[in-house]
Amino acid sequence: MKFLLMLSVMVLGIWLWRSNREAKSKLGQETRAAKSRPLEMVGCALCAVHIPAVDAVAGRKGLYCCLEHRHRAEP
Repeated sequence: MKFLLMLSVMVLGIWLWRSNREAKSKLGQETRAAKSRPLEMVGCALCAVHIPAVDAVAGRKGLYCCLEHRHRAEP
């Protein structure tokens, strides 16, 4: 009887451990997929250097890599 009780506790523990581990691995895969999305790149209207769109400086004639290039292109 003691053997059956110990065996059932071990099986329950292994089942809980495996189900928790699978849930964590699925969560890790989802966060990795979200982080690995590529950034949209745009080219500077003056020097044609590509930079992330979130870092670009907007001007009347397009997007620029820095304020100096915007001032040089749009006097």
